[in-house]
Amino acid sequence: MPTLIFDLDRDHDHVELNQLLKLVGICDSGGAGKALVASGAVSVDGVTELRKTAKIRAQQAVTVGDVEIRVNAAS
Repeated sequence: MPTLIFDLDRDHDHVELNQLLKLVGICDSGGAGKALVASGAVSVDGVTELRKTAKIRAQQAVTVGDVEIRVNAAS
């Protein structure tokens, strides 16, 4: 399973799920990220997530297909 690392910005303690998918390159836009989440294809910490703008925080893992995204706190 490929793993992508996303570092949160120092000024933010979370990123919205649909925006995370866009920022790491899984989707071309936030709208495409919303559609992907709505399809049931995205899980957060092993649980299917249907909230398009769910707040993803440091130490959480998002899975889409065979790709895992690990979210790290800002350093």
